[in-house]
Amino acid sequence: MHQRIVVKIGSSSLTSDEGGLNRSKIEFFAGELSRLQDEGYGVVLVTSGAVAAGFRKIGYAKRPKALHEKQASAAVGQALLMQCYNEAFAKHDHSVAQILLTRSDFRSRIRNHNALMTMQELMSRRVIPIINENDTVAVDELKFGENDTLSALVANLIRAQKLVILTDTDGLYTEDPRKNSNAQRIDRVDEISEDVFRIAGGSGSSVGTGGMRSKIEAARIATSGGVPVFVGRADEPGDLLAAVQGTGKGTYFDTSSHTLSTKKQWIGFHSEPQGKVQVDGGAERALVDGGKSLLPAGVTEVDGDFHPGDVIEVTDTLGRTLGRGVVNYASWQLKAVAGLSTEEVRKRVDVSRIEVVHRDEWIVFAGR
Repeated sequence: MHQRIVVKIGSSSLTSDEGGLNRSKIEFFAGELSRLQDEGYGVVLVTSGAVAAGFRKIGYAKRPKALHEKQASAAVGQALLMQCYNEAFAKHDHSVAQILLTRSDFRSRIRNHNALMTMQELMSRRVIPIINENDTVAVDELKFGENDTLSALVANLIRAQKLVILTDTDGLYTEDPRKNSNAQRIDRVDEISEDVFRIAGGSGSSVGTGGMRSKIEAARIATSGGVPVFVGRADEPGDLLAAVQGTGKGTYFDTSSHTLSTKKQWIGFHSEPQGKVQVDGGAERALVDGGKSLLPAGVTEVDGDFHPGDVIEVTDTLGRTLGRGVVNYASWQLKAVAGLSTEEVRKRVDVSRIEVVHRDEWIVFAGR
């Protein structure tokens, strides 16, 4: 199997500041991606740009803010975007395919699997899948951070060897280089800590929605699944290949020392929590620092209507999310035994496992 590389390109790299597609940019990236394909890599492109491509064509003077206007712009822009990609890749004798995904496609294990099978078949045929959020129906897209999160989910899904997130800056800096000329680029990040998130800036483009913070969040998701990440710039021929081979213009994020299993990736990043439980300080320390399971004695509040096998969020006493896990209780059962000892729990409810969330079905979120 060829090494699989996921490349994400944002709106600011594909369009003009005023909106509309920049064909010369798209032709440049098609050439760079085609070169990767010709070098023997299996290439998957995650693209943004549908809204930016379509809002001028539909008659809006500037990028719309209302949801229905964005979705209408995307409906027009997605066709224009794929037409442009098709023509650009055809010049290099490569075929492309369109795949539109939503959050729910990742939350459903069946649809998740079907998407994977489609991508694998296309790559085996040397067809380049071009993936975008299905903007016209997905409300959540507007919170995805310019498809950065989508690219990380795709990279983990296909078990890519690298995720390359292209942007208009050459990586992560200690401060905003546009405001401070003394800012230093961080060439490599071994651990994505809260300090790393704090130095990330906001959105830097009038046509895009994703800033450096969303790219770091995407890197956190991808590296947790065992996929190393590059975030940086590719504006000259050969830059994309250099990024893949380790000498790119940007920042490299190494994979976690303990990468997550496929099941834990689904729990942490794909699943939709059906409820929430709050825990006391002792339970928090056991879950986050001790690698222990959550017992009913540590639960202080229960919210939502959930059943055994559902995914729930676990929060601390201030409401901050600690992580997610698969619950072994129905919500009504947990409300009845919250705060009680294991012995008392056994007297009151009949459950298959005494743990509220077992450590093997639990994921702690970064920064906790």
